[in-house]
Formats: sequence, structure tokens, C-alpha cells
Amino acid sequence: MIFLLRIVVTILFTASLYALPFSIVKKETDIQHTPTLLVIGGIHGNEPGSYFATALLSEYYTIKKGNLWIIPDLNRLSIQRNSRGINGDMNRKFAEIGSHDPDLNIVTEAQKIITEPQVGLILNLHDGHGFYRKEYQNTIFNPNAWGQTCVIDQGILEGIQPFGNLNEIASKVSQLLNGELIETHHLFDVRNTNTRFDDEAMQHSLTYFAVTHNKPAFAIETSKNLPTLPLKVFYQLRAIESYMKIMGIEFQSSFNLTPENIEKILDTPGNVTINNNIYLNLKNLKNSLSFIPLQSVQNDFKFSHPLGSVQRNKNGYDLFIGNRKISTLIPSYQREDNRSLSTTIAIDGEPKNIEFATDFFASADFKVINHDPDTRVNIIGFTKQGVKDESNLRITLNDLDFKYSIDTLHKSYRIEFYRQNCFCGMVLVHFK
Repeated sequence: MIFLLRIVVTILFTASLYALPFSIVKKETDIQHTPTLLVIGGIHGNEPGSYFATALLSEYYTIKKGNLWIIPDLNRLSIQRNSRGINGDMNRKFAEIGSHDPDLNIVTEAQKIITEPQVGLILNLHDGHGFYRKEYQNTIFNPNAWGQTCVIDQGILEGIQPFGNLNEIASKVSQLLNGELIETHHLFDVRNTNTRFDDEAMQHSLTYFAVTHNKPAFAIETSKNLPTLPLKVFYQLRAIESYMKIMGIEFQSSFNLTPENIEKILDTPGNVTINNNIYLNLKNLKNSLSFIPLQSVQNDFKFSHPLGSVQRNKNGYDLFIGNRKISTLIPSYQREDNRSLSTTIAIDGEPKNIEFATDFFASADFKVINHDPDTRVNIIGFTKQGVKDESNLRITLNDLDFKYSIDTLHKSYRIEFYRQNCFCGMVLVHFK
């Protein structure tokens, strides 16, 4: 089971300009006998509570019993631009969509997943305006607000068991959420849009598409007026956990669910591997890196973070974690020589075999040990007059020009390997 999950994650977080438009994570224990919960984040790109919640769900939750599918980044380009929808509101395209609509492929693929026979319940995550109240109080607390609601399109989905009583389930989830509020005014309630009769716009939504295909579906709306992203993610995850409990899905999280712990996790962007020979730690990465040895035709980016994505620009490649642009890579296009996969580096005097596209930590110094006369080592930030191959030299942090570090702390540097002017691979060194 662990092996299978590792395969899924490797495929899942691959991002290239030619990949599928969104990711899907499948955490399954019994696909034959138990229904699957499908959780979708990011249909609106300016609602980060939704997609960062699905990212944490993808990365930090283990399913012990039952099945969970997660789409963390349905509307990826809109997420990158922090836009509700760069091609219009995607959540108004599920009843019908034009054959030339740029969102056609995304919507069609999402519809296929929603209608899969094993999918038993669907959650579509949002951040909504204000705080829903049945009685008008002010412009923030009123019946037209969407925030802090479990939204249903109708009260009951006739003939569907065991999750057809949408109102009962949403009410139970709201009660569970209200038992552990950070502030009393964060109160949750059920909002029934009575879509078929009262809300023509919602007739084009993802959840109503699901309901019309006999799939129980709910929207979770945390409030955009909550003061922090960790609070939004906290309530989203608590709601998802409540639905999992109702479905009998047993799960385990690797962190205690508090806004404080979520804040720490959100500050961890992970890393990216490019073409299996370049590695970058995204923590404290400079906002622009030059002369990155990339391929001129196609480059394969593998992110450790579920919301990692890449976008081509006129000068290079923008790296994103959700709606956060981490850095821009300005390429130096190179031919590649993939015969070498690793190197030997003496780290603080101790020789170790180091694979390409990985990193290591040094306290005092390092030395790349190279016995191949055809291989040239280029330590970015180090220069010594008359030296072209920078192997077999003891390098300390003081030997490196901080302008060439990849991080804002000036502790991390690239070590690149070339053979006959072809790029072989890169290793990253961090000084403690």
C-alpha cells in the first residue's frame, strides 16, 4: 500500500506545460465495498482557503479505512493569478459549456470524475463573502452572505442511500463545527439554495451537476472575512474531517489541527526537481535565479508540494505554490549528458556518494572529488583565477560570492557538472 501511494504522489505533483490541467490524489483502502469521498479545491482561484486545505489533506492525511479522492487545484491558471476565473466563472459551466471555451477540458474531466460509480459524496470547497445569518444584521452578517456555511442545492436527494438526506448531513456537520469555534461569531449554518426553483445561476454549478447525476454534493464555504489563511484552512479541514466521519472513513493526520500548526505548514513550500537532474529547495528561494541549465524544448517539473506549478513567461519559468509566485527561473539552454547519476563529495572531510538532483548540508567545507578528466565541475559563486574545473578544491562558505546563492539567507549554492559542454546534473549545498 505504501508503495502504491508513493507512485501516486510521484505522478500527482508533476507539473509541466504539457501535463493535465489539474492533479488528482487517490487514497484508497477498499474500492469494492465502500464509497469514495471526492474533495475538490480551487474552482475559484482567489479562494486560497479551499486549495490550501486540499493541499494539506493530500500531503498530511493517511486513510486507514475507506477511500478519499482529492483534486487540490481544479482551476490551476486562475489559482496562479489569484483570479476567480481567468476565463469566467468555472462554477457556472457545469450545465453547459461552449466547444471553444478554454475551460472545456477541465470541466469535462471533472464531470467524468464526479460521475465515477465509486464516488459516493462530493465536497466543493470555497471561501465566501461575509458570515451567513438567517436574519439581517449588517453588510457582513446577513442572509446574502456565503461564509461559514454548508451549502446544499436541495434538502433531500430521493432514492439515494445512505447520504441522500443532504439537509440532515449538512446540519450535523454544522453542529460538529460549532462545537469547536475559534471565535463565537465564526458560527456555521446550513444554506439551502433550493437551486432547481430559486437559483438559476446555481443550476450551472458543480454541486448541482453532481446532484442531477444522483451524487450527494455539498459546498463548504469558509468566510473571506476571517482574518488569516490558517483560520480558513482550519475550518475547511474540520469540515472535511466531519464529512469523513459521517461516511465512516477512518483517517490519521500527521499534525494536530490548530491554526498555529497550519501556519507553520503553510510556510513550508517544499522543493522542486527539474528533469531529474536539478534540485531546488523553495524555502527562502530568491525571487529570480539566472542561468539555470534547462532544456530548450520541454522541461519536467516535479514538486513536493501538491500546489506546485509552473508557468512559462517571456524570459523563463515562474514557479508557484498555489497563488504564491516563489521564483522565476531564467534559463541557459543546454544539451544534456545523462550518463552520470551521482558524484563523490567530501563533506566536512568525510567522502559521501551524492546523487544528482539532491542536496546536502556542510558545517565547515566540502570538496567535490572528481577523477574523470572529461567531467568539469562548476561551483556557482566560486572563482579562482586559471581554474576551469572546480573539483578537488576545499570550499568554505567564505569562498563563495553571496550574490550567487539561490536563497535569501545566502547559505545555499549550486554545484553543476558538465561533460564536453553538455549538462550532466546539479547538487545543492547548504551551509549550516
